[in-house]
Amino acid sequence: MKHFIALVHKDEDSAFGVSFPDLPSVFSAADDEDDLMANAIEALRLWAEDDSLPTPASFEEITTRDDIRAELAKGAFLVRIPYIEDDTRVVRANVTFEKGMLDAIDAAARERGLTRSAFLASAARKEIEAA
Repeated sequence: MKHFIALVHKDEDSAFGVSFPDLPSVFSAADDEDDLMANAIEALRLWAEDDSLPTPASFEEITTRDDIRAELAKGAFLVRIPYIEDDTRVVRANVTFEKGMLDAIDAAARERGLTRSAFLASAARKEIEAA
């Protein structure tokens, strides 16, 4: 899984702005700090629909850049944004659960109109992206 470093900045009386040093034309914003990650992930996904993403620069590479250092000195901060590549290949996986947990998973999937696999994939994506 790839992670891209994002630069987050906020001017007084404005939303949080998110930009990606590796992807100069990709940006996002959030009124609430709690929405930063989800909005940044969505920006990466939208970009990847039309263009391929480059290999992400490391934290060390990003922090040696003069433009990034200048932004950090003004109060900006860096965050790692996970990117899970959408792949059309489907693979079968054998997993083991305690019976009660599997019953709860199946019930939750049914309530949402999902298959067990779709529910587990969705739950895993949410957990990975929230980390």
